[in-house]
Amino acid sequence: MKTTTIAVAAVSFLQLASAHPFKALRRHAHHHEKRDVVVTVVETDYAQPSEEPEVIVYVNQDGTPATTTTSYPADAPVTSATPTSTPVVAPALSVTPISVAVQPENVAKPSSSSDSVAYSAPVASSPVASSSAAPAQTSSPAPSASSSSEASGYGFSYSPYNSDNSCKTQDQVNTDFAKIGSGYSLVRTYGTDCNQVATVLSAAKSKGLKLFAGIFDLATLNTEIATIVSAANGDWSLFDTISVGNELVNAGTASAATVVAAINTARGLLKAAGYTGKVVTVDTLIATKANPSLCDNSDYCAVNSHPFFDGNTAAEDSGSFLTQSISELQAVLANKNQEIVITETGWPWQGETNNKAVPSPSNQAAALSSIKTAFASKPSGVILFTVFNDLWKTNSAAQFSAEQYWGFLGNCPSG
Repeated sequence: MKTTTIAVAAVSFLQLASAHPFKALRRHAHHHEKRDVVVTVVETDYAQPSEEPEVIVYVNQDGTPATTTTSYPADAPVTSATPTSTPVVAPALSVTPISVAVQPENVAKPSSSSDSVAYSAPVASSPVASSSAAPAQTSSPAPSASSSSEASGYGFSYSPYNSDNSCKTQDQVNTDFAKIGSGYSLVRTYGTDCNQVATVLSAAKSKGLKLFAGIFDLATLNTEIATIVSAANGDWSLFDTISVGNELVNAGTASAATVVAAINTARGLLKAAGYTGKVVTVDTLIATKANPSLCDNSDYCAVNSHPFFDGNTAAEDSGSFLTQSISELQAVLANKNQEIVITETGWPWQGETNNKAVPSPSNQAAALSSIKTAFASKPSGVILFTVFNDLWKTNSAAQFSAEQYWGFLGNCPSG
């Protein structure tokens, strides 16, 4: 498939911030692991030169050139949304241009296994009978008293989209956050479209939460960084982490080497804009175990892990499933003591049964209780998926018809 080259010179970075509107595909659909599945990622490149070839330089985390390759430029990704953030004002930089080879923005999910992750097709079983109403909020164990004040609560994920896929306004985001109770310290988002970095940042500040912001598409890396820098407006105090991609290797969208190069490029640009916080990439447990370089080049190891998709784990055993998964992952990391954060986990309250994993409101409550208990001594080590139902998504048999129904606080109060 074609590749797209992103110039990372400081001048082009600032030009992109004001000249190119951006709207990412709103997709952070699960591509989650099932046990005993062989993960195979094969990348197929088709050279389609339209201009002169150029040399792409990959750098390591210290900025030292590591490898080079020759690439043919492709057309820049097409975007359609009107920019909602203000132009970035960043310090003057003197940076040697670096290019990161990434996949094009609009990548259709492949139908063959030539460039995707190999999965065993899930066997759809009879749907579990349940009410169409969202479950009521359930109580949860309080964080351990031994936790530090800075990491005193669990994290949760949030997506600012209406059920018709339109963008939520600041007032709507504020309404949603007003329903979220205490016991949380961090909110995770996945992209920069819909002005979500600014709107969620404002709502998070009012609740005393920090932000785990996401860069969704490597093909628009510079533009998404510019949007984040603009939203921060020189104040990075509420940013806990910035992630570069979500499950890209697992989905076959990018290789581990490409993601690592993007991490290093993003880290340099963010540092130049005044951000000195944590930069990571997020992938599934299986993809990360097969490609530990994703963690080795992140400031901590960030993985999505869902007991529900294992199929052999009952809801009440979700916590032990995650702690065992962490132990298995630690064994393959270069730094055995590297911090590991579960950046996405939860349980659906409606959908089809996956062997031992049964979606229901009571099982969702049992799973969340088990997870919170397992992380009681360090609640900042887990991000719950997700605070509200994602009715903007489309259910599918591959995801056990549960994609919309992971919200542990039910439907968004803003609609």
